[in-house]
Amino acid sequence: NLSNEKDAHASDSDENSDRGNWSNKADYLLSMVGYAVGLGNVWRFPYLTYQNGGGAFLIPYTLMLALAGLPLFFMECSLGQFASLGPISIWRILPLFQGVGVTMVIISTFVAIYYNVIIAYALYYLFASFQKVLPWSDCFSWADEFCSKTRLVNDCSAVLDGQVIHANYSFIASNNLTCLNGTINYKPVQFPSEQYWNKVALQRSSGLDETGNIVWYLALCLLLSWMIVGAALFKGIKSSGKVVYFTALFPYVILLILLVRGATLEGALDGIEYYIGKQSNITKLMEAEVWKDAATQIFYSLSVAWGGLVALSSYNKFHNNCYSDAIFVCVTNCLTSVFAGFAIFSVLGHMAFVLKRPVSEVVDSGFDLAFVAYPEALSKLPVSPLWSFLFFFMLLLLGLDSQFATIGKLLHFVLAMALVIPQVINLGQNIPFNVIRASPRALIRAGIYWVNLIDHFCAGWGILFAAVLEIIGIVYIYGGNRFIEDIEMMIGKKSCFFWMWWRMCWFFITPVLLVAILVWSLVTFSAPTYGSVLYPTWGTAVGWCMIIFCVIWIPIVAVVKILKAEGNLFQRIASCCRPTANWGPYLECHRGERYSHVVTPKKEKEHEIPTVSGFTYFRE
Repeated sequence: NLSNEKDAHASDSDENSDRGNWSNKADYLLSMVGYAVGLGNVWRFPYLTYQNGGGAFLIPYTLMLALAGLPLFFMECSLGQFASLGPISIWRILPLFQGVGVTMVIISTFVAIYYNVIIAYALYYLFASFQKVLPWSDCFSWADEFCSKTRLVNDCSAVLDGQVIHANYSFIASNNLTCLNGTINYKPVQFPSEQYWNKVALQRSSGLDETGNIVWYLALCLLLSWMIVGAALFKGIKSSGKVVYFTALFPYVILLILLVRGATLEGALDGIEYYIGKQSNITKLMEAEVWKDAATQIFYSLSVAWGGLVALSSYNKFHNNCYSDAIFVCVTNCLTSVFAGFAIFSVLGHMAFVLKRPVSEVVDSGFDLAFVAYPEALSKLPVSPLWSFLFFFMLLLLGLDSQFATIGKLLHFVLAMALVIPQVINLGQNIPFNVIRASPRALIRAGIYWVNLIDHFCAGWGILFAAVLEIIGIVYIYGGNRFIEDIEMMIGKKSCFFWMWWRMCWFFITPVLLVAILVWSLVTFSAPTYGSVLYPTWGTAVGWCMIIFCVIWIPIVAVVKILKAEGNLFQRIASCCRPTANWGPYLECHRGERYSHVVTPKKEKEHEIPTVSGFTYFRE
């Protein structure tokens, strides 16, 4: 049954007794860092850096952080804190654009589906670590003739009976001959960790067309990952301070150990130079896809344009300094990504040294890095099974931390909708099962291609499109200066110099930059690939259908709002472009003269957190 009681998280000491507040600043900051810092930092950032020219990718990444990520992060935190509303209700500020909030929730649904598949991969490797010898530490029975931990000589030239001959290495070795310098040709080999990932863990097929059978152990791992998330939601988890500090600091300890070990391997410097040095492929900066990937990675990593930042910030006290919070979380998040990059590229440098290949050609796909380069480094540590367990346990924690917040947000959205549309309750009761039903394609031998497809489209253009509409709606329709006055009601009056940078970004730089990248990447679009495997035409079409399904709600909701408004067409559109009568600070004591006119219904069901069959939304 729906609950009409006040938020279970609220206490008598909270400023907002209806919705509750964070108990202290540290809880909020650690929750924000925990929500933002996830697999995107340890897995997605390194693989995008790898496939986009190494260190060259850091240039657009840093620019996107300063010109797009930070301005939007500050904007969303301010929005949520000012009105104490979630990602859907926050669009009381501009009813015409409420579909943007719906789009954010739907994109989060798609990403939650494949995000849990990555967690399932981490679970599989976690269980595989419970062996005396790591199964990817050497070429065992599953390996083929190209598997090797060292270079294999294919052929070379040698002197036989006074004549120089060129023969395969088996002949040279059987006759006790010595290869002449500069004549050795090596076989194309693969590390055991790479073959284990493709042949054993994934049982990867040749492409999206070759579906293959369900990989049963991955299916069990995926089921377990959904059970963990579902159990957490069912119990309504509340994180204690000790758990938060552990989950926040544990990943840095493991990454530091991997970095130290990676830096001591032969050839590690080559990997670091590809990451931040002269081996970077600067010509990649001429490709629109690189800039699009940089922008979407910033949004993916910071969780901008997903709606989660608005939801978490809505539990802040009204006069909290959201400006300093935004700076702290953004800098911490991006430094974590860069730090993880050093750990993984030092190992790639060693692999390139052994294979005698450029760093850019060590692995087939950037997507493989977390499950090829990291395991390779782990296999070289003393007591490697222990460190492998700790690393994949860390990946599990990072993934689940973000997944809890994402699924909790989706559940909260559906249950809140059920207050208005009771029929939605049937969906709310079965959310975990409905989302699980959307995951089976990730369990087949072609599953990794589907994961990559969703990541390429939904976590790419969809987020960019939502971010563009969000900033245009608030700055150009609601009013940028008006929004700044709202922020000053919370953090106090600031000088014109203080707002100069934010005005430049919000009014011009950020929207123009995002629109330019969006248009440029669409004009220069090419079919997605997984390593050297090109996607079929129908696969690309499925990707576009996913994007259309995500953004179609923006015009649909806008049309519905206009139809429900009163007056002629112009008057209806104009009314939908104005804030609703109940837009403003949640508590009357914070409204002042600017919002003294705000209508406060006796009971606003939108603010109540419903529960269904034991499921509760939790803000941690």
